[in-house]
Amino acid sequence: MFDIQEELKKLPQKPGVYLMHDKNDAIIYVGKAVSLRNRVRQYFRPSHNEGLKKDQMVRQIERFEYIITDSELEALILECNLIKEHRPKYNTMLRDDKTYPYIRVTLGEDFPRVLFSRQMKKDKSRYFGPYTSAGAVKDTIELIQKICTLRTCSRSLPKDIGKERPCLNYHIHQCMAPCQGNISKEDYRRQIGKALEFLNGNYQPVVKELEEKMQAASQDMNFEKAIEYRELLKAVKQIAQKQKITSSDQEDKDIIAVAADEEDAVVQVFFVRDGRLIGRDHFHVNIGGGESARAQILATFLKQFYAGTPFIPRELMIQEEIEEAEVIGEWLSQKRGQKVYLRVPKKGTKEKLVELAAQNAAMVLAQDKEKIKREEGRTIGALKEIGKLLNLEDIKRVEAYDISNISGFETVGSMVVYEKGKPKRSDYRKFKLRTVAGPDDYGSMYEVLTRRFSHGMKEQKELKERNLENDYGSFTRFPDLIMMDGGKGQVNIALRVLQELGLHIPVCGMVKDDNHRTRGLYYHNQEIPIDRHGEGFKLITRIQDEAHRFAIEYHRSLRSKEQVHSVLDDIPGIGAARRKALMRTFQSLEEIREADIEKLSGIPAMNERAARAVYEFFHRARIEEGEQL
Repeated sequence: MFDIQEELKKLPQKPGVYLMHDKNDAIIYVGKAVSLRNRVRQYFRPSHNEGLKKDQMVRQIERFEYIITDSELEALILECNLIKEHRPKYNTMLRDDKTYPYIRVTLGEDFPRVLFSRQMKKDKSRYFGPYTSAGAVKDTIELIQKICTLRTCSRSLPKDIGKERPCLNYHIHQCMAPCQGNISKEDYRRQIGKALEFLNGNYQPVVKELEEKMQAASQDMNFEKAIEYRELLKAVKQIAQKQKITSSDQEDKDIIAVAADEEDAVVQVFFVRDGRLIGRDHFHVNIGGGESARAQILATFLKQFYAGTPFIPRELMIQEEIEEAEVIGEWLSQKRGQKVYLRVPKKGTKEKLVELAAQNAAMVLAQDKEKIKREEGRTIGALKEIGKLLNLEDIKRVEAYDISNISGFETVGSMVVYEKGKPKRSDYRKFKLRTVAGPDDYGSMYEVLTRRFSHGMKEQKELKERNLENDYGSFTRFPDLIMMDGGKGQVNIALRVLQELGLHIPVCGMVKDDNHRTRGLYYHNQEIPIDRHGEGFKLITRIQDEAHRFAIEYHRSLRSKEQVHSVLDDIPGIGAARRKALMRTFQSLEEIREADIEKLSGIPAMNERAARAVYEFFHRARIEEGEQL
């Protein structure tokens, strides 16, 4: 038994990382401390208040453990690794997991290439980026290859010179074919130098060269070539315009700001490389307990984001001062191999850039709130519309059922679950019918519902006996509303099952018209029309379609895998060939049951002995089990 108060006394006055565990031994929070004794004890002081979510977290702590480190910096690194590994519930978590594209120039090769890369490795290549748009990177590489006529192949040069024919790029004048020895290493390097100048933002030489070539081609009446140069020139100018100059210091820096409300936060990052703003991106952050202050969100973001990115710029411009600035700066400097500066600009252009990043973050956060509001209209709002139609309040969980079969063979049932208007696929269930023979949808639905709720009642009883009423098994939670795929008949079947089991759950039917489109709900012995333009109607249609899809897919998977177990498989002497022959001849199991021996023996692949086995099987089953088969 873990005694928290006793263990608190054993905490050392040393830096380290602490991990909080719940009753299931899951890690729910990871933190670091300069003094483990002082920090961890704070959580369990009655007067201590770190916010509602942190208080909720503390109430769930069953035990804690800690790891001692030699310094706060080591604790910071370890904290980052553990959060990334365990993704605890109450830590502020970065939801995005992005890798950014780079442009890689393979200067380690005799005839270098310009390539797209998602990683920056320690090799002889030169990397440009990271960029935020993979499409823009690919367009830039394609443009450079056209302007500088560089190779794109992976041949090992000069070893493979002359071994194979030149590729298509040579014939369309987009490569100088170094693979054929058509250009010397020195001349090719000059072209690579031109590409490097372009990537460094010096576009003027390329622009001037293209303008001269365009004019020369026009004077020579080679208008097709002139148009080609004109299009290249236009593409270069477009790229040049995108590279907005933000400073003249030619430094790499990231500009970081955050916007937050009570539940969510958005961090905006502007990427400045060689003094140029090359792109921007935003990141959604789940706010953990007690970490809603902007400075805390910024500190958490810095630790998690730069723990996973291969490139760390020389300077990070942040929105406001953070408590861990010194230790985070030291950690980033170690990762980069050079000094990294964390600065909070107070005036001038840099301050305006941080302010611009903050405005962008606030805009994204507001837009996402609107998106969430619209989504709630489609889900929770739609449930409220349905509840109003049926005069029901607080509908959260809806279950819908459907049956699928082919002429009564291999009948299956499906149960789909929607919670708060969204599908909860982990609670979906499939049923393979055991007692119903033939195309009997009512009988099939009776079996499915009886099995579902009987099993749920059994689970509830077992959990109650073990004092685990708050835990949930697969069938333990009952719906607030049952929706049947059909009208009066299907609803009455459900009501019959519930009555027999002593349950009281509202049941309605999703009624379709002659064109198989939803037209209304059947509830309390009357059909209720629905506004076809309302969100409630759209949700009902989605639920009905999902129940049907789930049943059909299950039925199809059983057939395709030949895993369906038919009643016929239980008859001695009836193998796959005879079972298929019976299924081709008769429309249902009921017809097979009613056939006499003479009729059965007349089927191809059947003889009198097999026919007698089929006949006796069904008649014995009828005597022993009544009409259930």
